[in-house]
Amino acid sequence: MADKEIATLRDALRGTKFVYIAASFAALGGLLFGYDTGVISGALIFIKREFGLTTVAEEIVVSGVLLGATLGAIVGGKAADLFGRRRVLLVTAAIFGIGALASAVAPSPPVLIVSRVVLGLAIGLASTNVPVYLSEVAPPHARGWIVSLFQLAVTVGIVVAYLTDYAFAGVEGWRWMLGFAVAPALVFGTGMFFLPETPRWLIRGGHHDVAHRVLVRIRELGDVNAEIEEIKASLAQQTEGGHWTDLLRRQVRPALVVGLGLAVFQQVTGINTVIYYAPKILQTAGFNSASGAILATVGVGVVNVGMTIVAMFLVDRAGRRPLLLVGIAGMIITLGALGLSFRYPSGQLAWIAVICLMGYVASFAISLGPIFWLLIAEIYPLRIRGVAEGTAATFNWASNLIVSLTFLTLVEKLGASSTFFLYGLASVASWLFAYYFVPETKGRTLEQIEAFWRARHRARQRASWR
Repeated sequence: MADKEIATLRDALRGTKFVYIAASFAALGGLLFGYDTGVISGALIFIKREFGLTTVAEEIVVSGVLLGATLGAIVGGKAADLFGRRRVLLVTAAIFGIGALASAVAPSPPVLIVSRVVLGLAIGLASTNVPVYLSEVAPPHARGWIVSLFQLAVTVGIVVAYLTDYAFAGVEGWRWMLGFAVAPALVFGTGMFFLPETPRWLIRGGHHDVAHRVLVRIRELGDVNAEIEEIKASLAQQTEGGHWTDLLRRQVRPALVVGLGLAVFQQVTGINTVIYYAPKILQTAGFNSASGAILATVGVGVVNVGMTIVAMFLVDRAGRRPLLLVGIAGMIITLGALGLSFRYPSGQLAWIAVICLMGYVASFAISLGPIFWLLIAEIYPLRIRGVAEGTAATFNWASNLIVSLTFLTLVEKLGASSTFFLYGLASVASWLFAYYFVPETKGRTLEQIEAFWRARHRARQRASWR
């Protein structure tokens, strides 16, 4: 092999390695997201015992983090556009650590709720900015699975949370469960300190030389100048933007509808009732011991991780739309089966509920789970990407908050069976939405996706003039 070819191969491997390292550290924000939302499912059983919580108080403890996440998502996108993705993620890591520590030492329910609101701020910031960071450092051919690392990290965080819950269940150590998140927060912050800003944000801010150096480090082969010129050309075709009011412009509106629609449907199909309340659901289905219900929940979490990995390998091969449509169809079937399983007396059929939950989570994990976060990181123009993704994440967390605040009440009033049938109907609506509104973005650069929306807008304008 010639010296020139060896040097080229060495540069390719160096660029690939750096992208993997950057993606892995950034995805730790997703792991913390998953851990801090999932850990409450096991901890809640023991928090209720210690503080004597009512059903409404339980819902508030769970939902405090969601309120904070909604607020974090509102400000996270705009902050990222103003200060950069990396700086916001550094602040996010610090808030993760503070919130986890405060939750672990909380002496009363009000302090615990406030601590979880603070923790939620970090989750909202992470959910807004980690996918954007990943999408802007990833090469087009690998963007699907690299951005899906975020959702994989979320699912791994949930499993780690369930395992931590199980490990401390015997001693009712809910404070250790909540405080364990301080360690990964430190690793996340340390990693982001050494990672670069994304080249697209740097070019938007006029830092072309820095952007060139970053691209040289993270790209495998080819002339990075061509990518820089493509980003500049994309920016040149946009008017000044970056404000919430820009989301209402006609050329942006179709992408906004897709993002907000997926944001709402990802939650109203009920996935986080499983994440937050799985042990309670399984106790309702017939598991008598808290540790047994938590252990069964670990199995559900492992399925979530496994199927998310499957989605990562398929998303850049099969495409976004096929995975969405097949996965949501699976959710419809398994939610119907889960609703039927609660029609029968509990006890003997408890494992049927576990199987249905696993099927439901598996279907979600190849569809709405990773693909929502991937699409909202892809479909918006660069100038408003942070604001637009922040808006989608805000709708996502607000929907999550509503579902989580109402789940236990719905189960008390309607029964578990009717509640899951209701989520099944929402899944039918989400399938129809995906079929009619969601475009395919596989294999396109972010600038090509942006050009697609512009061309679509111009075509509609010409049609309206006829």
